[in-house]
Amino acid sequence: MLRRNVRLRREYLYRKSLEGKERLLYEKKRKIREALEEGKPIPTELRNEEAALRQQIDLEDEQTAVPRSSIDDEYANATVSDPKILLITSRDPSAPLAQFVKELKFVFPNAQRMNRGGQVISEIIETCRSHDFTDVISVHETRGVPDGIVISHLPFGPTAYFRLHNVVTRHDIKDKKAIGTMSEAYPHLIINNFNSKLGERTANILKHLFPVPKPDSKRVMTFAREPQSDWISFRHHVYEKRGGPKSVELKEVGPRFEMFLFKIKLGTMDQEEAPIEWVHRPYMNTSKKRKFLGD
Repeated sequence: MLRRNVRLRREYLYRKSLEGKERLLYEKKRKIREALEEGKPIPTELRNEEAALRQQIDLEDEQTAVPRSSIDDEYANATVSDPKILLITSRDPSAPLAQFVKELKFVFPNAQRMNRGGQVISEIIETCRSHDFTDVISVHETRGVPDGIVISHLPFGPTAYFRLHNVVTRHDIKDKKAIGTMSEAYPHLIINNFNSKLGERTANILKHLFPVPKPDSKRVMTFAREPQSDWISFRHHVYEKRGGPKSVELKEVGPRFEMFLFKIKLGTMDQEEAPIEWVHRPYMNTSKKRKFLGD
């Protein structure tokens, strides 16, 4: 199993290393295709390669015209099977963190919660790979307050690091009748205001934690980005149509929290040497002005 994982990882990295060459070749073919469609002369820098490139263009179809990316490899099996998630915490979790993870188990369908004990991250990741888990989610705390969540996709990554803020669990709400019971149906997703390339990447990581719901599911999960601050608000609702199709009654069932993305790594959680795809640098002069996840 170890040799197989090493071989698969090496093949994945090799395919990723070819992305730059494939993208350059795609741009050359795109320029020739545009010149032919508009009746313009072939660009001078491509005239020596025109014959070979036109032959490749003639052999392409809709599936092969656009080059594949590493993201296609990362989530290649997402449409084949439902996600299978393992929830863990830091060692010796406090009571509020343990309660929060219990509620997250119902937020993510097909999730399993494990008491970490003395296990190290590399052992957990290796066990999850051998048992066909698709993601590992690790929740962290500071002085009994949940303040961080790490989402690592298996088997090759990526790994997204988020800060947590304003965590309110169902356990914290005194009026239990107001929130009702939590449904375990597969939820519909509302992912709002992720407009940039990094925003689409983040939305891609989040949406693949949930399986495809049935059309009549009355459970809704919302990831809404704040346009001014890049914080992501998570809300969990159920709805009912008591007065007909035009009358919708929403009820928030919790938990709720705010997330802030600060790093995306191309490997899994245990690979410290994995390249960093993006990292937030808060002390740069322009960091407060820039909006990374959207316009």
